[in-house]
Amino acid sequence: MASQRPGNPGTPSGEHRGSPLDKAGLGIKFLGVSVLSGVLLAGMALPAVGALGLTAKNTAESFANIPDDFKTPALSQATQIFDAKGGLIAKVYERDRTVLTAEQMAPVMRQAQVDIEDARFYEHGAVDLKGVLRAAGKNAESGTTAQGASTLTQQYVKNVNVEKAGDDVAAVQEAQRKTLGRKIQELKYAIKLEEDLTKDQILTNYLNITFYGHQAYGIEAASQRYFSKTNKDLTVPEAAMLAGLVQNPSAYDPVRFPEAALKRRNVVIDKLLENKHITADQAKEAKAAPLGLKYKDPQNGCITANAGMGFFCDYVRHVVKQDPTFGKSAAERKKLWDQGGLNIYTTLDPDKQAAAQNAVTKKVKVTDPVSAAATMMEPGSGKILAMAQTRPYGLDPNKNQTVVNLNVDASMGGGNGFQTGSTFKPILAAAALESGMPPTQAFPSENRIDYPSMTTCAGTWKNNAKGKDRSVGNESASEVGPYELKEAMAKSVNTYFVQMEQQVGLCAMKQMANKLGISQTAKGDPFLEVPSMVLGTLELSPLTMANVYATFAARGKYCTPVAISKITTVDGKDVPVPQSTCSQAFSEGTADALNTVLLNVTEKGTGAALQLDDGRKIAGKTGTTDKKRAAWFNGYTPQLATAVWLGGPAGGVEMNNITIGGHYFDTVFGASGPGPIWQMAMNQALAGSPKQDFVTINIPDPAPKPDPNATAPATPPSGDAAANGAGGMIGGGFTLPPGIIGGGNGNGNNGGNGKPGGH
Repeated sequence: MASQRPGNPGTPSGEHRGSPLDKAGLGIKFLGVSVLSGVLLAGMALPAVGALGLTAKNTAESFANIPDDFKTPALSQATQIFDAKGGLIAKVYERDRTVLTAEQMAPVMRQAQVDIEDARFYEHGAVDLKGVLRAAGKNAESGTTAQGASTLTQQYVKNVNVEKAGDDVAAVQEAQRKTLGRKIQELKYAIKLEEDLTKDQILTNYLNITFYGHQAYGIEAASQRYFSKTNKDLTVPEAAMLAGLVQNPSAYDPVRFPEAALKRRNVVIDKLLENKHITADQAKEAKAAPLGLKYKDPQNGCITANAGMGFFCDYVRHVVKQDPTFGKSAAERKKLWDQGGLNIYTTLDPDKQAAAQNAVTKKVKVTDPVSAAATMMEPGSGKILAMAQTRPYGLDPNKNQTVVNLNVDASMGGGNGFQTGSTFKPILAAAALESGMPPTQAFPSENRIDYPSMTTCAGTWKNNAKGKDRSVGNESASEVGPYELKEAMAKSVNTYFVQMEQQVGLCAMKQMANKLGISQTAKGDPFLEVPSMVLGTLELSPLTMANVYATFAARGKYCTPVAISKITTVDGKDVPVPQSTCSQAFSEGTADALNTVLLNVTEKGTGAALQLDDGRKIAGKTGTTDKKRAAWFNGYTPQLATAVWLGGPAGGVEMNNITIGGHYFDTVFGASGPGPIWQMAMNQALAGSPKQDFVTINIPDPAPKPDPNATAPATPPSGDAAANGAGGMIGGGFTLPPGIIGGGNGNGNNGGNGKPGGH
């Protein structure tokens, strides 16, 4: 710019005459070319700079006070979640974007965007002086802001500010405000960028950050959204249509306003021709072409996951946002997730997922009053292999959809869990066997007993309950002891395990539960040390119980659950992921004894009807809660553990006289309700896999019980010693633990029992 002030050379000093353009020049001439666009808004919005009271001095000071450490953020991109075989589970994003290199972009797309946005981009610096003067003059003459003069670099700076604002609406609005201060700031940053980056780099960045409508950010997402193809394959008319969207993605929306989009596309084609980047024949052919849309709706989030994998996808999201491996603070972890651009490879086995999903949807209908959930885990690794439930992942309750993952704890996107019934009994058995109790241990196991006093980690629990709550009974009147462990587990005899619980102590059982990953309820509450705990009154999730039984299958090796095996960024860098932490919860000898006991459940006990088609050995435990509000079957082979829950999602459905999956049930038990779901899922999941055997021990069956009609046996030793806690031998050859007979009359605290679980 010349140093002489524009205007009539003969005009006296201080008297400003001439055109509005001349007057606009007065406010900017002292800044020089490098800051010319700093007063661009004056040229755009007003007939003369003087209308703002703008002076060269205060504009220059504002410019100088802006820091020049402009930093471009890493662009948020879509994250892809894959199953264990590399199949895509879902694509999730805050902004649908795939960042491309210049080489991955169609040359015609790059050229079209330049021609329509800033045709002299490669000729000017951060400021297009000719463009500024032209826009200022036209706007001054018309008194409007019809023409702008921002360069493509300045537009890129504005887009960066919008990107930095993220989902903060106020910050986005501030980044887009058309103020003089904002224009000056954009100018300085644009100057800095043109010092640091080449024109090609700036254009590439611009094409990756720009919004093209319909949730598509960047040209690759736009190409996929409107034409279902990669950007590299765009034709001239397709590239022209996309380039034309940038000015106003709403007004030129080809889906809603195809005629407006077509006219705008043709304007871009004319610009390509005008700048000699296509021939006249090419332009004619391009303008004759239809829009040719192959539009695909935005597919975002776990709701788009296939094959019932939405709940597992949501679980992965919770892992990333909560596990400290991904950041020390919640804000850091949220930033990582929102930033996206991750390839998350998970432990989910698509074949086993299909098996689980098939079973929970075939055996239970989405319209049924109850639902089913199933989690599969690999013993000895902590890997979650499947996570399925009857009701689909979604937001429409009218279609019986839900986003509550019934397989997991509340903190991970689940509900409050469900009482586990008798499936908790093996945890006590593990504690008892680990403490040295023989697997042939017998207890009187009367049909109903009062809860006896029991030791806790902090003292003694005493029975202060009234009425039926102070006692526990067996499921049927015929269940009368004495029983040994193997038979008691097979028949799920409640009073046997309460008597075992008294001898082992509540503290030992709680400590064993802790070792198996149970430190609180699914809701997050601490669990109380009360005798009813062994009957499954704690509300836990299928994932928690699947991992307990996976520990049994792994001969006592407990591993924390993991859902993610590997994460890489889009540029190939590895992101650290949580590792499963394994420990020996109890000895292999204890595990072998326990597995022998649980094999007997499926061979001679409540789970005998649940054998697999290929005849392989299975072990497990049935469970049913009070009033049949929940039923479970947790079973396993050495290579796969599966927990299946059945019940009302809110926990209030009593499964008596009920139709589930088209079949009527008088009463639902673990073996009749969730058992067949487990059986169907495991048959499909294990089909064709090698059979593996359990390591077992010899536990002799108990001697036959005496005929009650025969002569009464000899009088046992005085009950006084037993009643006073001394212990002793009872007829039938078993040892009575201290305090069982006559127990439960103390006056201590910690009273209160849940209802007993059934089979």
